[in-house]
Amino acid sequence: MKEAIVVGVDGSPATVAAIEWAADDAARTGLPLRVVFAVERSPHEIPKFPNPHLEDALSRGAVRVLQEAERAAKARQPGITVVTEQIEGRPADVLRRAAAQAAELVVGTRGMGGFAGAVVGSVSSHVAGHVPGPVVVVRHLPGLPTGEIVVGVDDSPAAQPALAYAFEQARSRYSTLRAVRAWMEPVHAYAPGIIYDLEEIGTAQHAVVAGILDPWRERYPEIKVIEDVRLSHPVAALVDASAGADLLVVGSHGRSAVASALMGSVSRAVLHHAECPVAVVRPDAPVEGAENHVR
Repeated sequence: MKEAIVVGVDGSPATVAAIEWAADDAARTGLPLRVVFAVERSPHEIPKFPNPHLEDALSRGAVRVLQEAERAAKARQPGITVVTEQIEGRPADVLRRAAAQAAELVVGTRGMGGFAGAVVGSVSSHVAGHVPGPVVVVRHLPGLPTGEIVVGVDDSPAAQPALAYAFEQARSRYSTLRAVRAWMEPVHAYAPGIIYDLEEIGTAQHAVVAGILDPWRERYPEIKVIEDVRLSHPVAALVDASAGADLLVVGSHGRSAVASALMGSVSRAVLHHAECPVAVVRPDAPVEGAENHVR
């Protein structure tokens, strides 16, 4: 059992949404909320000439940011337990260490460097691809809840933790789960002399999705599941589905189009363009429920 939900803060207005999202999830799960701030001194220091006044200013700034974050979390969910912590180091390293014993890691998408840059900037693969649990990227909170969780469906066993996380989120929120599987026309679909029955391929894709979801339906009979199979590019399908969702859940890689695209060259497109928070779940993520799924 993981010990807490961790949210990274950097003092920017953009992290407020991440704090509120994490506070809501802490309230739903009953877990404490751990708020962390990365104190990276190296960009501000000259090694041979340490500046104690600078160190004091950085520490005071970290304390102020953490206090404001704690107030925001408690204002959102007064009943949760909130713990704050300064951690020395580069943001990406801090994120990975903080996530080691976390049920999930929550971060914003923009800010003053900090956690936002670590997730959606140049080192995104070192966060979402290496953190040993779900990473939730929050650009903004949806308005009124839609009551729907979207998950990208992959037919590889490695994608099961993403499904486990999505079903747990749907259960805790009393939400509908929309399972999106995107498939694309064969490269030679319109080549002379080669005949493809696209309707037959679509029917086969529906059968694949049903086979993947049936064990989960048995485990979570209370959850309404919508099978959403689309002839589309995976990113386009997921971004489109995100417009009506409270959360979009994707695996970090796998054998099929949806999963492999997410941690490949189009991962930033999904994180930047999705219209709701995005949870990226690594294939070996120790998500509750994944270890006992029916294969």
